[in-house]
Amino acid sequence: MKKIQVSIYSLFFILLIGIGGGFYFGQEGNVRIVDNGEKIVIKKEIGQPKNVDFSVFWDTWEIIEEKYVDRPADYNKMVYGAISGLVDSLDDPYSVFMDPEESKEFMEDMEGSFEGIGAEIGIRKNILTIIAPLEGMPAEKAGLKSGDKIIKIDGETTIDITLSEAVRKIRGEKGTEVVLTIMRENAEESKEIKIVRGLIDVKSVEWEMKKIDETELAYLKIRRFSEDTFQELNKAAGEILSSSAKGIVLDLRNNPGGYLDVAIKVTSIFIDGKEVVVIEDFGNGKKKEYKSSGRAKLAHLPVAVLINQGSASASEILAGALRDIKKVKLVGEKTFGKGSVQELERLKDKSSVRLTVAKWLIPSGHCINEEGLKPDIEVEMTDEDIDNGIDKQSEEAMKLLK
Repeated sequence: MKKIQVSIYSLFFILLIGIGGGFYFGQEGNVRIVDNGEKIVIKKEIGQPKNVDFSVFWDTWEIIEEKYVDRPADYNKMVYGAISGLVDSLDDPYSVFMDPEESKEFMEDMEGSFEGIGAEIGIRKNILTIIAPLEGMPAEKAGLKSGDKIIKIDGETTIDITLSEAVRKIRGEKGTEVVLTIMRENAEESKEIKIVRGLIDVKSVEWEMKKIDETELAYLKIRRFSEDTFQELNKAAGEILSSSAKGIVLDLRNNPGGYLDVAIKVTSIFIDGKEVVVIEDFGNGKKKEYKSSGRAKLAHLPVAVLINQGSASASEILAGALRDIKKVKLVGEKTFGKGSVQELERLKDKSSVRLTVAKWLIPSGHCINEEGLKPDIEVEMTDEDIDNGIDKQSEEAMKLLK
């Protein structure tokens, strides 16, 4: 059974950056598990809901069939459109229907690196928004920033666009171009940014030694929570333990999330004992707790955590657990607020539905979704700071550990 936290679709889009947001693979009810762990519904029997007149749907279908000027209509397209409308009616940006081709692309992107711009996107307040550009990838190199509102893609408006539609328009072959028209917070005018697509394959964990006054610190960067993240972090933890580091600056900025089980394993490296790391709230009083494993290599070292509005999903779980359990200070800016779980169900025609089935709570009971995490020490980074290579947030975090 595997759950993915993902950032802002968490699909956000693994279709753009190779990770995802809040997906659930497992066994529950009338399903069977195939070799790759997908959940496939084999039987679904429900009665007609009370007070719902389905005859209106069939009446409309019949009118189209009899009177539409370009008969015969594409019946498969009509069915998929009806299902999409059904899911869209939930007004949940993370719940979506995918036709067979979209489902195929999604599952392929889950398996490895691909070509695109290297940014996670989501819908926030009905506006297509950059959650986080990945470090060193085309989106960041072109100047995209967390929080940028995408108002046009190649000159076409994004009003009422779905995440899947946006992904199809933005992704593409290495070497090709896409132009995003963005509106940045506090800016008076929109700005066009041309991005040359590239191969998206980013190392998820890196670390280096830094020094403030006479104190040596490990600066640990986690860019995402993918399948190799725990292994890379475990290796880095061994190297940090062999170093002279007296503390750790944990950088989760612009980390859009990833697998939930990886987030639990990563948190377990910092927290001793079997502590509740995150709680899934399914509604109707049903909750499930996830605990750390007790294998805490780095628990004895003091930690300061860097966050910003590009920190989402699994990175919010890690940051929230460290603050609630270890009283670690969070430094930077408020996080994105992606705290919901999506369940992926594949249908018999190879289409699929991603549906929000739960929300995440950090150990204190705080709901991450839409609210995010506020930093204990707020430090804003200006465009001028970034252009000049000044990292005031890291400097503040290091001061806490010297």
